[in-house]
Amino acid sequence: RFMERYAPTLKDLAPRDFVSRSMDQEIKEGRGCGPNKDYILLKLDHLGAETIHKRLPSVYEIGLNFANVDITKEPIPVVPTIHYQMGGIPTNIHGQVVVQAGGDDNHVVNGLYAVGECSCVSVHGANRLGTNSLLDLLVFGKAAGDHIVQFNQQTPHHKPLPANALDLTLARLNRLEQASDGEYAQTIANDIRTTLQTHAGVFRTQATMDEGVSKVAELRERVNKVGLKDHSKIFNTARVEALEVENLIEVAQATMVSAAARKECRGAHTVEDYEHPADHPTAPLGRDDVNWLKHTLWHAETNSLTYKPVRLKPLTVETIPPKVRTF
Repeated sequence: RFMERYAPTLKDLAPRDFVSRSMDQEIKEGRGCGPNKDYILLKLDHLGAETIHKRLPSVYEIGLNFANVDITKEPIPVVPTIHYQMGGIPTNIHGQVVVQAGGDDNHVVNGLYAVGECSCVSVHGANRLGTNSLLDLLVFGKAAGDHIVQFNQQTPHHKPLPANALDLTLARLNRLEQASDGEYAQTIANDIRTTLQTHAGVFRTQATMDEGVSKVAELRERVNKVGLKDHSKIFNTARVEALEVENLIEVAQATMVSAAARKECRGAHTVEDYEHPADHPTAPLGRDDVNWLKHTLWHAETNSLTYKPVRLKPLTVETIPPKVRTF
């Protein structure tokens, strides 16, 4: 056990971002497990088989199916990885998608909604608290559903679609149908995961993030040349993977470009170059509110960034200044 060295009181029950950082630190310092010392062993058998089957059935299934490990009898290899997207499609509290247009940072796209982890209502800040994703799903899911009903009652007729509305989707499908030669989507998807794990993981430096931006740009070029060997029309998982990798590269590019541009530490974005003590006059614990208290918006068409302010008014609760977290 190592968490007692990082969190003497809470130990393994410390907040998950803190535990993830501690796990990564152990691996970085050569205390990982396995032939490459690149993972941690998670021991759960002390809970007993009955408790595991009752309280952790999905963890049991994952261990058995993906690692061939019975977690009621032996430890399972684990590494810190992505758990939740702190960003997403910008929305208002009704789930309506908002964009920057005509000088308005929150121009509503009528009829378009985003709910759940794909959305960003901006209630979590830079590091979501445990179980608070229920806020996205239940609270704003209900709010979006209510608003859709109201919107449809007030706007019974949609604007006619332009004649070329399906052209982009059909062109995407046709390109895959004609692309017999090229890389497997799964190979590129694995490289995307490895690149993000290496260059946008728990510990970041400006140099590794800048390198990650270049590598993701190279992966984008490879995605454009994906080949489809199986052209069957029924339950074709190869086609699904080829379409999914186009979505993966967009998320990867948005993450990598946005992270490299943010010259500070904030929430889960911890950059070694910008770490400072808690009493730093302008950037306590690396958080630079003067220059970086703002939302980052990534634009796919131009692979560029714009920003919009964080709305802190009306302020109904007092803010808590940054301080060293001890557990």
